[in-house]
Amino acid sequence: MTLHHADHGSGRPSVAKDETVAADALDRDEVDLLVAAWRQERPDLDVEPLQVLSRVSRLARHLDRARRASFAEHGLETWEFDVLTALRRAGEPYEMSPGALLRATLVTSGTMTNRIDRLAAAGLVRRRPDPEDRRGVLVSLTDAGRTRVDGAFADLLRRERDLLSSLGKREQQALSGLLRTLLVPFDATDTGVR
Repeated sequence: MTLHHADHGSGRPSVAKDETVAADALDRDEVDLLVAAWRQERPDLDVEPLQVLSRVSRLARHLDRARRASFAEHGLETWEFDVLTALRRAGEPYEMSPGALLRATLVTSGTMTNRIDRLAAAGLVRRRPDPEDRRGVLVSLTDAGRTRVDGAFADLLRRERDLLSSLGKREQQALSGLLRTLLVPFDATDTGVR
């Protein structure tokens, strides 16, 4: 089979018409095999949703692995990254109340207290009295915490770019728009989605 290397923005070679069937076999993934098997076994069912949602599920697993690897290289667990990035995104002076952190990370009060304790013991955050609420405290990102989370975030973005490297810029934008369209109704009804 001869592939014609005329790039049309996707980074993939073009294929002559008579070679389309053979080329399609090269582009098959695990979901294609899964869908074909279900079509064979249950021709009475419309298994078309698997084409999209099984791929989204598989990509989520690959992204989770990349995230965990990125965080581990910087000595962080996923939950630590979540708390530290919530503080980092808050901007100067990189601090939030425990209640605001609860809302940002979607965990229980007891879990958040434990997480703040562990991060403080590691020198990544510190507590200070809230000057506007005598009974309250603020959780602040330390310089060490900021350095650690900045490094992990930069590494994560590099890994995510690698995951998307088979798509051109326009394809990434189109995919982003389609995924947004799919997610908006869920986000509107589920405040737990970040």
